[in-house]
Amino acid sequence: MRLKRNIYNPYFFIPFILWAVAGGLLLSIFTAKQLFFAVNTTYSDSADTLFYYATYMGDGAVIIPILFVLLLIPRFRNWWYFLTALLCNLIPFFVQQILKAEFNSPRPFKYFHNAPWIHYLYQWPYLSDRSFPSGHSAGAFSFFCFLSLLLPGKYSAWGFVFFLLAISVCYSRIYLTAHFFADVYAGSIIGAVTTSVIFVVMNKYRDAFTKRDAR
Repeated sequence: MRLKRNIYNPYFFIPFILWAVAGGLLLSIFTAKQLFFAVNTTYSDSADTLFYYATYMGDGAVIIPILFVLLLIPRFRNWWYFLTALLCNLIPFFVQQILKAEFNSPRPFKYFHNAPWIHYLYQWPYLSDRSFPSGHSAGAFSFFCFLSLLLPGKYSAWGFVFFLLAISVCYSRIYLTAHFFADVYAGSIIGAVTTSVIFVVMNKYRDAFTKRDAR
């Protein structure tokens, strides 16, 4: 059975698969400290500002308003979109929260005992526990994966932009001393895979929702 074109965006998923493979290789080759050190200690004033704001793209305070704004677009003004958006973004959130509570692993500051070599600015939030997995990374990949699946065919290339935005959130979490590489890697997998599965399931019932909304 052939899947409908609009539930697969190669511009998002091909880079994501490459990231999943490359990230797994990096985790198998380098230590947690080496990967954290490579990102966190390569900094500049402009990067400090850029990643401080970029990290909010994985925050509910940004994601939720945008999902509601999309309701202004006529083709999204239906129960299918509302429920799919809700499930695709809430379920990954609950998954990563359960895992955070289960592992309760230390954040970089606590793990490295506030080592003086860590790059940190006072305006960044100081975090010590519940490191694995990264909630912002899961949120960003859930959100941008969902958006890439909604794109009409002629705009599908924007999926690559969405991937870059999602991966920038992952990078920002390490840069801001909030997470390790493994945390953001796991978060990205949880976000993209869970959202994709939910979207595929919900897409099977799209016609039923459309007919009901048309009554």
